[in-house]
Formats: sequence, C-alpha cells, structure tokens
Amino acid sequence: MPGSGVSPPAGASDVPTAGWDPGLLAVVDLVLGSPVAMALLHGDRYRLIYNDAYGQLLGTRHPDAYGAPAAEVFGPAWDGPAGEAVRATRHTGFVPRDQEWPPTDEGEPDPALPTRGLSAVRDGSGRVAGVLVVATEPVPVAHRLQGLSELAEALAGTLTLDEVARVALRYGLSFPDVHLVAFGVDDGDDWRMVRRIRGEVLDDADERLPPVWRRIPAESVAPLAVAAHAGLARFTSDGRPMRDAAQDRHDEKVRALAALPLRTPSLRGALTVGRADQHPWSPAERALLTAAAKLVAQAAERARRFENQHGTAQLLQRSMLPEHLPDDPRFRLAARYEPGVDGNAAGGDFYDAFALPGGRLAVVLGDVAGHDVRAAALMGQVRAALRALALADPAPPSVLSALDRLVASLGAEAGTDELFVTVAYGVIERDGRLTMATAGHPPPLVRHAAGTADYLEVPAGTPLGLGGRRTAAEARLAPGDTLLMFSDGVIERRGLDVGAGLEKVAASVADARGGDPRTLCAVACAAVGGTTDDDVAVLAVEHATAPSRSAGMEIPAEPTAPGRVRHWMSAQLTAWNVPDQVIGAAVLCASELATNALLHAGTAARVQVDLSAERLLVAVSDSGTRGSVTRAHAETLSSRGRGLGLIEELSDAWGTDPAVRGSTVWFEIGLRASNERERGIGVP
Repeated sequence: MPGSGVSPPAGASDVPTAGWDPGLLAVVDLVLGSPVAMALLHGDRYRLIYNDAYGQLLGTRHPDAYGAPAAEVFGPAWDGPAGEAVRATRHTGFVPRDQEWPPTDEGEPDPALPTRGLSAVRDGSGRVAGVLVVATEPVPVAHRLQGLSELAEALAGTLTLDEVARVALRYGLSFPDVHLVAFGVDDGDDWRMVRRIRGEVLDDADERLPPVWRRIPAESVAPLAVAAHAGLARFTSDGRPMRDAAQDRHDEKVRALAALPLRTPSLRGALTVGRADQHPWSPAERALLTAAAKLVAQAAERARRFENQHGTAQLLQRSMLPEHLPDDPRFRLAARYEPGVDGNAAGGDFYDAFALPGGRLAVVLGDVAGHDVRAAALMGQVRAALRALALADPAPPSVLSALDRLVASLGAEAGTDELFVTVAYGVIERDGRLTMATAGHPPPLVRHAAGTADYLEVPAGTPLGLGGRRTAAEARLAPGDTLLMFSDGVIERRGLDVGAGLEKVAASVADARGGDPRTLCAVACAAVGGTTDDDVAVLAVEHATAPSRSAGMEIPAEPTAPGRVRHWMSAQLTAWNVPDQVIGAAVLCASELATNALLHAGTAARVQVDLSAERLLVAVSDSGTRGSVTRAHAETLSSRGRGLGLIEELSDAWGTDPAVRGSTVWFEIGLRASNERERGIGVP
C-alpha cells in the first residue's frame, strides 16, 4: 500500500492512499499490523480497510470486501443499528451508546458488523475522516466462556480417562456445526483415541459405560497423532486434513479442523475438532479451544495418576479375596464387595468360603480397620491364617482364639495397639447344622424359607488381639434358609443408630421375594439408605431344598462369542430338560449380557448357569470396570438398543454384583412361575 509500511491481507486489492493525511496513514498502519480484528471505515461510503483477523470474521466476503463500501459488504444489515452507530460517530465525532448485535438469518450475531468499539478518526485539520472499528464478539464470547467454565466444572469431577474423554467430546460438540470430535492420549509406544460424531447413536450413551477406544500407530499421519507427537496446534480452514488417515466417511467429510495438543509432564495427547464445511477459525475460537485443551490435559493427567494408583489398589485387593466360591450342590453361595472412600485405596473387608474335611463348609467375613496398604496386608494375613487354622481344627472357638494371638503378636511386633480386626466365622455341616463364633462383628442374619428373618444369638466377643474367651453358638439352616454375613459398612451411616441399621437390613431381607443368595446380597447392601465411606462386604449361603446343577463357560473377547454362548446354553438347558419357553428366554437374555460385557468391559467374560427345582439362575461376569447397573439406565446398555429391558421383561428378577474384578449381571427365571404363565395361571 503506497505510503504505508504494512501490506493489506492476502488476496485483498490495494486501496489508493496517495495524498492521504499522515495521521490517517498511521491509523491504517495500526489496523493492518494489529493481531486484533480491526477495520477502518473511510470516506463518505465507508470503504473497508481491515487486517487478517477482521478478514476471518468476514468469512467468504473476504477478500472482495477490502476497499468495498460497507453497504455492499453487509447488505440490508447495514441499515440497522450498526450503520446508525457508525454514521453517528462519523458525523458527530462521538461514540454512541452500545447497541445490540443485529442477528443474521441463522439467529447468530454477525461478528464483523461494527456496532461496538468505534472511534472517530480525524485528519490533520481535525475533520472526521473515518471510523475505526475494533471488532468484538460480546454475545458469542460470553456464551463460549460460560461453556469453558462448565467444562472446567465437569472436568473437576472426573476420575478416569474414560470420564475425561466423555466430557471433552461433549464440549467439542457444543460448538455449532462441529461434525466430529476426537480425544487421544499416549498408550505405550502408540496412541489410543475415542471420538464422537454429531447425531451418532452411541452404544455407550449411559455415562457410566466406558467409551470404545481405538488404537493409532505411533507413526500415524492422522492429525490427532501429529499434534500429540509434535505438541503444536494446527488450524485448517479448508481442505481435506484427514484424507491420508481417514478411517471412514466421517473422517473424509472433514474440511476444517482444529488440532490441539495435550501436554503435561506425564501425558501426551491431542483433542481435534472437525467441521464438514469451510470455516476460518476466528482468534476467539482459537483462544477458547486452546484454553479448553489445557484444562482437558490437566484433567487427563490427574486421571492417569488416579488410574495408576487405583490399578495398584485393585491388584492388591484381588490377591486378597477368593477367586471362586465353592461349587457345592447342597449350598448355593454368592458374595458382594463394594470398595469405600473413592475406590482408590485397598480396603480391609474380606470374605471367604472353603470346603473342610468331611464335606463341611467354612464361611468367613471379616473387617480390618483402615483403607491403606497396611490394612490390606493385615487382612491378607488374617484370611490366610484363618484358612490354615480351620483346616487343622475347624472349631470356631479354637480358630478365633488362635487368630487372637496372631493379631496380638503382629501388634506387638509393629509397636502399636491400634490394630482393629473383627470377624465372623462359621462351619456348616452337610445337614445344615451351623456353628458360629464372632469377634466384635455384626451378628449373622438367617432368612428363613417362610419369609422371616432373624439374627443368630451369637456372643459378640471382643475384636481380635484383645484376648478374652471365645464361644460359639449353634443353629440349624433348614432347606430353603439362607445365611447372610456382612461387614459394618452395610449398616453404619452417619446420624443413624447401629441398631436401626440392623433392623432395616432384617426387614428388607425378610421382604425379599426369595432366598436366592445373589438377590439377598443386593437387598442387604441397599437396605440402609444413604452413602458410606466404608467398604461393604456381604456373603450369603443358601441351604438348597434340592441339589442344583451348575455349569459354566468362558466367553472369549471375540465377535463370535455371543453366538457360541447361545449354542452352548441351548444345548446345556435342553440336556437338563428345562422347559422350552424358559430356554428361549434365558438364551436371549444371556446373549444380550454377553454382548454388553464384551463391548463395554472389553475383556473376556464368563457365563455361569445354576438350575434348581425352583429357578434358573444365569450370571455373566466380566473383569472390566463397568460398575453397577440401575434399572433407570437399562435401555441404554445394549449394543442393539434393546438393553436390559429384555431381562426386565423376560426374567423374574435381575441385578448386578460389583466386585474388585469387575461386575456380574445376573437374572433369574422361576420355573414354577414360567410353567404357570404358560398355562395362563396367574402368579400371586
């Protein structure tokens, strides 16, 4: 531009400035050199002279707008508040009161219309020669800053990378016209990535299900991998930025792409936001996305630290609890474990059940105070010692007396008297006779086949390590009765008397529809409302009215697995002479659970079938971290949109058992009820 040391935006034509006042030329230099979106409206026709940032606000009107009259650039909108404000400034030399942004046809304000930030520009004679526009985006920026605040708030509540990914993807799609958002982090030598597409119907719609991650090779040319590796942001306004690494048509549709690196001392990754149309990323958008990426990176680093610590605690906890409960046709067993605090520490609650000589069954439930490695280590020592002592002399008083000496010795060795261990231990004979002793532990509960429940009258005793005489009580589990043992995390709540908690558990268990161990474990855990910081452990043993049949199969993590489950279950139940209508319902439900376990837990699973004279019980267990499932979210869990609504409809009861190894989803079909339904007889 003659007379100016700064060039106009790329693609713009020069505006003749020969003979211009030096002061006016200085304003032009200021406009063209500024990183802020600025324009000079010059002369009687308000011709536009602007910089690159303002050109981005003009979009497709640039570069033709350079030097053109404002009325031609903005069309009818120029006759609104924008034009009035500029004309008032031009003619009077004063900046008028702020006015509202005129909306476009799409309802959003035009960020290039100069209704704010106006200044009269005077020449050397003092005459107003033009109007300087400093473009701002008050309404859009306010909305986006609010979105950034909401992003920060949402990220503050995340614990895992899965949760961070969900929040980041949701934020990316909050921008208008965004087609695709992807979030990726380093995973060993490679990258792993998850994405969301606008309008996509997702399998993981339930917020508690983990998203489906994809692996990206380290040498990938995908924009996400490039940004993560280089640590540099890149904004593409138009083109085919994902062409060389497109995985499907959604990637190929992207024309404008923002790739933001995620960098912290312990994490590398990237967040990409893609549009299917040409889009010049404005300075405000770039700043907001960059700020959002920094927030996401910090949350991802916290989540990675949490997952590493959580994984260590989980591994320790897994080593302390039994891999499988005994398979005994006379007794059906189930257990439930829920970690307290934030799930990031190994707890001291434990349960165990194992066979004794002579066909007897030993059952144990204990609680070591604390939520740290020391508590978990002590719990492991107590559990291992108890099993060894019981195999030598299973009498409950003898076992607890020996454990008392062990804990006292460990306390003396550690130089502390703060070791606090409670335990309930019992021996069940083949005919259901029960001998039980406790050491400072809540009394066991018996749910009778008649639908009543009462606590065993067992001497409470003192916690282990404190000495004292250990005595036992005897009772009898009749066929159909279920023994329920639990830790104090089940009954203790702040502000609630322990006695009231015991009464709530007994009432809920008595009101349960049956004595199935899995059902009663879930009922007991939910009996006392509110939350607890303590671990929760429950062990249930049902004295079967008749020997049951059990079978199981491992489900490999491969696409053909659900079909193999259907074939195996159909053959197994047919061999057991299960009614056809029960087989059909059970096979369909089991296939659905197997599919969900494989898709959402991402690990191999196991299906277990247990058949008694009264009911068919099917359980599918995974080793992922899916967490418990509630009926309110049942419809969102299925990969085919059917979800656990099928189980709700086709079974008589269903539930979930969270554990340190993942979770188990089970359902039960009553054989008597199924036969009566088939004959059209109402079931009370």
